[in-house]
Amino acid sequence: MNIHHTVGIDLVAMSVNDLVVQGAEPLFFLDYFATSHIDVAQAVKVVEGIAKGCVDSGCALLGGETAEMPGMYSGEDYDLAGFAVGVVERGDVLPRPSLVGDVVLGVPSSGLHSNGFSLARHIINLHGLDYHSRAPFVPPPGYAATFGKNDNCLPTIGECLLVPTKLYAKSLVPLARQRLIKGMAHITGGGLYENIPRVLDDSVGVKLDAATWPMPEMFTWLGRLGNVAHAELARTLNCGIGMVLIAAPEKVAAVQAALREVNETAYVIGEVVKRGEGERQVEIVNMETAWKY
Repeated sequence: MNIHHTVGIDLVAMSVNDLVVQGAEPLFFLDYFATSHIDVAQAVKVVEGIAKGCVDSGCALLGGETAEMPGMYSGEDYDLAGFAVGVVERGDVLPRPSLVGDVVLGVPSSGLHSNGFSLARHIINLHGLDYHSRAPFVPPPGYAATFGKNDNCLPTIGECLLVPTKLYAKSLVPLARQRLIKGMAHITGGGLYENIPRVLDDSVGVKLDAATWPMPEMFTWLGRLGNVAHAELARTLNCGIGMVLIAAPEKVAAVQAALREVNETAYVIGEVVKRGEGERQVEIVNMETAWKY
C-alpha cells in the first residue's frame, strides 16, 4: 500500500500496551530501523509514526539506531524493532488475584492491531482481491482519524487493514493507579483465548458473551470470506476488543465513568467463574448468533 506512517504507531503500541497491563506508566522508547538502503522519505514517515505513538502514550522517544545492511536486506524491505521502559510502584503491579464473580470488561480495538495479518493476507490472496479495492464493509473505528477521511470517503481494503493499534496508556494507567481494576490483558496474537489467561490464577476462568459488544464488520467479512470457524477467529484476531479489564463488581460503574470522561468505552462482556479441572480458562458463548457470517 506504500503506507508507512502507521507502522511506527504499531511498534510503539505493541511495547507500551504491554507495559500498561502491568499498571506501569511508559517513560521512554527506543527504536531500531534496518534496511538495505535508506529511503529518506520512507524513513521519515516511519519515524513520524513512532513519534506520534510516543506522544499519544505520554512517553519520550529517546533515540534509536539506523542501519544500512545491503547484504542482509534487499529491495525496499526494512526491519523495525523497539522497546519501552515504564515505572510502577512495586505494590501496584498488576495483575492482582481475581475472584469468582468479578466482572470482565472489554475496551474496543481500532482495527486488527497489527496481529492476524498472515490470516488476512491468505484470505485476500486466496480470493484474488486487490488491497486498493473499495472495502465492502464499514471501516474500523480508527480509520477516519488515521487517514484524515470523512464519513463520505471510500475506504480501501488495504487502508482498513492498516489502521494502527490503539494506544491505551493515557486512558488505562489512571484506572490502575486508582486501584479500580485487578488485571488487564492486551489482546494480541492468540486473540481472546490465549491472552486473557495471562492475568488469571489457575483456579478461575472467564465466561464471555459475544453478544455483549459490537463486532466490527471487517472481522466478520474476513471470517465469512475465509470460512473461518468462530472459535478460530477469536483465537487469531481481537474481534473488536483490544484490551480486557477485570474489576470487582462494585468498581465497574467507576471504571466506565472514568473511561467516558476520556471518550473511551468499556463493555461488560463477561464474568470470572470457577474453573474445573481440565477446563479451558476462556469460554465464549453466542459467537455463532452474534457474529453472523
